Parts: sequence; structure tokens; C-alpha cells
Amino acid sequence: MMVFPLFWFLFSTISSTLPTQANTFPPCNETEKHALLRFKRALYDPRNRLSSWSAHKDCCEWNGVHCHNITGRVIELNLCNPCVSCHEFALGGKVSPALLQLEFLNHLDLRSNEFGGAPIPSFLGSIRSLAYLDLSFTSFGGSYYNAPSLYYANFTSLTFLSITRNHFIHEIPNWVFNLNTSLLDLNLWGNQFTGQIPECLGQLKCLESLTLEDNFFDGPIPSSLGNLSSLSLLDLAGNRLNGTLPSSPRLLPNLVRLYIGNNSLVGTVSEDHLKKLSKLKGLHTSSTSLIFKVKSNWVPPFQLEYLHMSSRHLGPNFPTWLQTQTSLLVLDISNSGIMGVAPTWLWKWASRINGLILSNNQISGNLLGVWLNNTSVNLNSNRFTGLLPAFSSNVITLNMANNSFRGPISQFLCQNLNGTSQLEVLDLSNNDLSGELPQCWKSWPSLSHLNLGNNNLSDCTSLGLLDLSDNQLVGNIPTWIGELTALNALSLRSNKFIGEIPSQVCQLSSLIVLDLANNELSGIIPKCFNNFGLMVAKETSDDLLVALRYSGYEINDESLVLMAVGRDFEYEGILKYMRMIDLSSNNLSGLIPTELSQLVGLLYLNMSRNHLMGSIPEKIGRMTSLVSLDLSTNCLSGEIPQSLGRIPLSTQLESFDAFSYIDNAQLCGAPLKKKCTQDGESQISVDIIEENEESSEIPGFYISMGLGFVVGF
Repeated sequence: MMVFPLFWFLFSTISSTLPTQANTFPPCNETEKHALLRFKRALYDPRNRLSSWSAHKDCCEWNGVHCHNITGRVIELNLCNPCVSCHEFALGGKVSPALLQLEFLNHLDLRSNEFGGAPIPSFLGSIRSLAYLDLSFTSFGGSYYNAPSLYYANFTSLTFLSITRNHFIHEIPNWVFNLNTSLLDLNLWGNQFTGQIPECLGQLKCLESLTLEDNFFDGPIPSSLGNLSSLSLLDLAGNRLNGTLPSSPRLLPNLVRLYIGNNSLVGTVSEDHLKKLSKLKGLHTSSTSLIFKVKSNWVPPFQLEYLHMSSRHLGPNFPTWLQTQTSLLVLDISNSGIMGVAPTWLWKWASRINGLILSNNQISGNLLGVWLNNTSVNLNSNRFTGLLPAFSSNVITLNMANNSFRGPISQFLCQNLNGTSQLEVLDLSNNDLSGELPQCWKSWPSLSHLNLGNNNLSDCTSLGLLDLSDNQLVGNIPTWIGELTALNALSLRSNKFIGEIPSQVCQLSSLIVLDLANNELSGIIPKCFNNFGLMVAKETSDDLLVALRYSGYEINDESLVLMAVGRDFEYEGILKYMRMIDLSSNNLSGLIPTELSQLVGLLYLNMSRNHLMGSIPEKIGRMTSLVSLDLSTNCLSGEIPQSLGRIPLSTQLESFDAFSYIDNAQLCGAPLKKKCTQDGESQISVDIIEENEESSEIPGFYISMGLGFVVGF
């Protein structure tokens, strides 16, 4: 009857002697703590990433420090930059030899920090306990002219070594070849290592991953690599290797990825090279002179996921063995000499592939009935004919330029996608397409790149309204825009267009609305804007209003939104009366063209937030129809022309006040408070605008003709 109480007493006594949960792990070693503090003092830490490294705290609790849970000794330093692309978070300075006192350190990660091209500290080679060393993207360097980095090392346990994307200009140091019993992963990618790939690499019998990509290695691929029977990744791409492909790869039964592209290799790749690579998932032989020569009925022993064989000889026949590959995610056989009609099995088989790249061949055929379901499709520069194929809403990039596709463009653009289109890039240039641009762009909300140049879209000259505002369109405004000679309204607002405003815009003599605001346009304002005939005229004839009404789009029903700070004005059914140019929020420079003053029918002119210079043209006062003028936030100078004061007051707006001209430091004269001297220059004074003025809104007006990516006509 006394057994249970006795057991409970013993259990309680023993439990009371065990450490509490808070003290489960021992504190860090004091010697190592002080070593780490010396290491910290030698570093440059602009964002205080090591702020937790305090002498008053247990170093095992510091950021990036990991200790053994029994001994409390430091075993890992993980100090990689948490934001790889953010240089302001990078540690710099010097790597202190205080690390030598961390005698159990087996993991050191300094990735993506910045050490200014200095050699790798030689003392690192004496940390014999290191098993993992990652110095990638750290700007370490070394050459023959200043002793090579880490010229000597005595690593005995190193299993992982990565020094990718640094500045090493010498041969692979000899000590690497002594790691024949431990090294599993060697990554030298993206440096400037020179010389031939040493045969000694074949001694690293435990190696599972070897990456030598993007260096300056030359000479042949060493046959000794065939000794690396555990190798799963062999990446030699992007060097200056020459000679033929040795038979050694076939001795690598565990190889999963083989990348030898972008070299000067020649000769033939045969079935014998690949017959034992049953685990192969990725093969990259692009941009070599290798000839792929296998039997037509060859069945590979592998199932590839990634195949890159561009810019090399694969044709002339379409490789039939590809249809045995049912796991492919990416296929790139561009510029590979393939000729003739695409096989009937191709398109159904390829529908499972994410990236399909067949460009720059001479593949022909009619794609009627073909349904493209790939994320990315590139059929550019082939000989395809007939109508454009159908495609699914999964397609993101679609390039079918430089072929012989024909037929109406509307049938392709307005097809039922059974879902919201994800298409971002569409290039159909240099074909034989015809017809009018359709009114179905609302189905393409993600489109950012569109090229329809060099087709037969002659009927587009009747297009009346083109609204591509509020998208992510990039590049230059296409010059073919000038071919849309019937265009009345062009809105490219809020995109990412760059470069100059093309002079071809001036061919749009029927424009009444030109909105290029909020882009990244640069250069000068074209002097030929006075070609906009409907802006030169003060009144629009009844015949033209009828033409606008029945030109194929309901311009009479479009809504007009005039926006000012603190107030939105919206009008419906008056777009046909609108005359507006908005070039605001760009990087335009130079003088305001005097020719603008000929646009006497213009109602709204906004050129604010640019870098325009010089004086305001005196003749601008002739623009007596203006109800809104905004020249603010430029670099204009001199006296504001008094002729502007003679522009009649609008029924909706006050006459131009100081807000039309603010943030032009050298501008003076009424309505600014800054007075001009006798020679027309501004006096040094501060332009103060009363806060309680009734006209406190900046008249920065713009027009909105729809949301998203809209084309109407």
C-alpha cells in the first residue's frame, strides 16, 4: 500500500533537480561570444542587422548565430543578406580572423554581402571544422597579380562550397582537388576562372553537383568527369570549351541535369552518349555546333522536363523521338535547322508543355484547328500559313510574328477564351492579317506588349477612338499610330511608354483628344501639333458631328471626367465637343513650341510636371478657347505673357490663377506674387498663394474614356 506514495516522492524529487524549460539549452561559450563581438566590430553594418549582438545577451540568441543544443558552442553563422537585391542591407568591411576561435563552426553563410573585391581571407582555409561555406555574391576577388583568393586551404570536412558571382580571375586552386573524401557540391558559377578544366576534378569521387557555368574555361571537357558516378548535376554551360563531347557522360548513371550549351563544342551527339542516363530530367546543348544524330525510331531511356537545343543542328526533320517525352515542361528547339510541315501529333502532344519555343526554323503548315494551351508560345520566323490558331486563357506570351498567317484579325482577337485572359505579350507583326481592330479589348486585361505592325490592317484607318490607358504598356509609342488617320481620340495615359513623342502622331489631323499623361516620355514636344486641324478650328461643323456620331463608336455617349484637386467634374455625351492635349507627368524637355498657339480651338492644355524650359510663348494668348491651362512644375522662366490675361473667363472655371504656373522658380509676373524686373527676369522672392483663395484647385484636367485596356471604333 506504500509503493505508490514512495514512487511519487522519488519522481517529484528527481523532477525538481532537472533544469526548467527556460534553461534547457546551455549558454554560449564566453570566449566565443567575445570572438563574435570582435568579428562584428570589423564589419560595416549600415542597417544594424547585428543589433542583437550585445555583450549583455546570450550569443546563442543573437540573429544568425546557432549553437549546439548540448554544448552551447557556436556551430553555425548564417549572415546572408535577407534582401538579395537590396545593397543597403549588405554587410561590408572585413572578415575578422576572430572566427578562428569558433573551433566547432561547421556552417558559414555570407551570401549577398559586399566585400569590395578583396581576396577571400586566407585564414578561412584553416577552419578545419567547416562543412558548409557559401560566399556567393559577396564581391570577393583575386587574380594572378594579387595572390589568388584562398590560395591554400586545409579543409578536411567541407561538403558544400559555393563562391558564385564573384570576381576570381585565375585557375581553380589546387586545394579543391584534395577534398576527394568529403566535397558533395562545388559551385563556381559566374566568375572569371580561366584555363582548362583540370582532370583532377575526377578525383572528387563523392561529388554530386558540379557547376562551372559562365566562366572562361577553355579546352576540352575532361574525360575524368566520367569517374564522378554520384554526379546528379553537371553544368559546364557558358564557357569557351571546344572539342567533341567525350563518352564520359554515359558513365554517369545518376545524372539528372546536363548543361553544356553556349560553348564551342563540335561533333555528334549520338544515342551512345545518352543510353545510360535514365534519370536525366534536364538537357541543355543550345548554342553549340553539336549535331544530334539518332535513329528515327529511337526511344530515349529518360523522361525530360527541360530540353534546350536551340541554335544548333537538330533538323532537317522534326525529331520524332520527342513524342516519347511526356513530362516536358519547357521545349526550346529554336534556330535548329528544322524544315517541312509540322507533324500531326505535335500540337496535341505539346499542349502539356509550359514553354514551347519553335522560332527561327522553317516549319510550315496550316494551324486551323490547333489550340494552344502553353504558358509561353514562340512560333516566330517560320512558314506557318492560314488562319491564326485558337488559344486558351492560360497563355501569357504569344509570338507568331514573321509568318504567313492571313485572315481577319477580329476572329482571332475576339475568340471565346472560356475564362479571363492572362495574355501579357502578343506579337503578330509581319504577317498577312487583315480587317478592322475589333471592340473586344476588355477581354485582355493583362496585355502589356502588343505588336501588329506590317500587316494589312488597312481598315484601321477608319478607327475613331483608341484608348489604351491605365495598362502596363512599355517601349516607344509605335510609329504606325500615324496610319490611323481617322482617329479622333487617342489616350495612352498611365502606361510606361518611353522615348520621344513620334512625329507620326501629327498625321492624326482629326484628333480632338490627345492624352499621353503619366508615362516616361522624353525629348521635345513636336512642333507639328498645329496639324491637328480640329483643334485649330474654334467650331465643329454639324457634318463632322454627325460623322463622329456614326463613325462606328458611340462618342456621343462617352463620359468625360475633368479632375482637379478636391473635385471631379463628370460630363456625359459631350466628348464630341472636347478639345484637349494632356502631356503632364512625363520627362519632356526643351521649349514650348510657338506652333501650339495656332490651336485656337483647344479647351484644355496640360503640360505640367515635366522639364520644359525657356519662356512661355507670347502668342499663346491667341488660344482664346482655353478654359484650363496647367504649366506648373517645370523649369520655365521669364514673364508670364500678359496676353494670357485676355483669354475670356470660362463659364465653369475661374480665369487662370497662380496654380497654373507654380513650381517654375524663374517665372514671374501676374498672377504670381513674384514680380519681374524691367528686363523681364524675376525678382528673388517667395511665391505665396493664399490658402483661402476660392480657386484653390489645380486645374490639371484629364479625360477618361474607359477602364482597363479598351479599343473601340
